[in-house]
Amino acid sequence: MPMYPEIMVIPMREELTRLGIEELLTPEAVDQALKNRPGTTLVVVNSICGCAAGRMRPAVRMALENSARPDQAYSVFAGQEKEATDRARSYFTGYPPSSPSIGILQRWSVGVSDAPQ
Repeated sequence: MPMYPEIMVIPMREELTRLGIEELLTPEAVDQALKNRPGTTLVVVNSICGCAAGRMRPAVRMALENSARPDQAYSVFAGQEKEATDRARSYFTGYPPSSPSIGILQRWSVGVSDAPQ
């Protein structure tokens, strides 16, 4: 059961889908998109909160304006599609669930952009 009326989250969804990010609405869609996917995959856990509106979605937009882009980009919406969000978070092993959040998956590992390598 979604936490918010869909009419409230449409603009927040569209802010990412306009960038070419595909929404994943079910756990099955998450698995189909993320399992055995070659290359680099961006996974955005979208949220209705102010930090998603003020920081996360603008940061994703700015990141995708670069020439270095992920091979695939997907989003799930925390609080709306709980099962899909839980499944997407299951791919972020070693990191606690958080909304909003961004995962960069490559060869079955999660990359954190500000972590020392």
